[in-house]
Amino acid sequence: MPVDGLLFDKDGTLFLFEATWESWALSVLLRLTDSNLIRARQIGHEIGFDVDAQKFRRDSVVIAGTPSQIVSALRQHTAYSAEDLETLLNEQAAVAPQVEAVALVPFLNVLRQRGLRVGVATNDAERPARAHLDGAGITDLLDFISGYDSGHGAKPDPGPCLAFARAMNLAPERVAMVGDSLHDLHAGRAAGMKTIAVLTGLATADELAPFADVVLDDIGYIPAWLDREGQ
Repeated sequence: MPVDGLLFDKDGTLFLFEATWESWALSVLLRLTDSNLIRARQIGHEIGFDVDAQKFRRDSVVIAGTPSQIVSALRQHTAYSAEDLETLLNEQAAVAPQVEAVALVPFLNVLRQRGLRVGVATNDAERPARAHLDGAGITDLLDFISGYDSGHGAKPDPGPCLAFARAMNLAPERVAMVGDSLHDLHAGRAAGMKTIAVLTGLATADELAPFADVVLDDIGYIPAWLDREGQ
């Protein structure tokens, strides 16, 4: 069955995960600890981030978790209220540097020229997500944007995927969910969609392949995949 819509994860898919979120994690930890490196290292360990190496563990809550889940992991180590802590996380996320996985404007224009509907479903909050998409100049090229707080739920639940299908008036089986994590692929599968895995996050091809219809190096290979599928 042909694909009429593509729903993209944001971090690790449209944007390179490490380039963005390692910088974010360091800035958050230094802000929380008033630049006390010993405390920053301790708290970083709790969220799966090595401050000295500036690297995430593969099981870090930051990789696929929502801001509220990250708040829960951090809360016991700070005097911030949950609300203030989530505000701080979103503020730092909105200004985190973004490195595009491919040149996004021409890539999305190619998809739109094919007649595809295109959306983004992220476990980030919608406001910083829109700031990232605005910064890349691609908001107007998207038909749908959903964050974990947009009212559709968060991945790996299928809610954001099904919301995109409904908004685009597409059957889920005519949509492909594109992502770099198991959360993305599980959400797509649960929604009855095709699933495309990309290797611009932290997960390996061996981890993603059992849950993906195809594993690609990055989203730039999607047009060629569509051609091979006869679209």
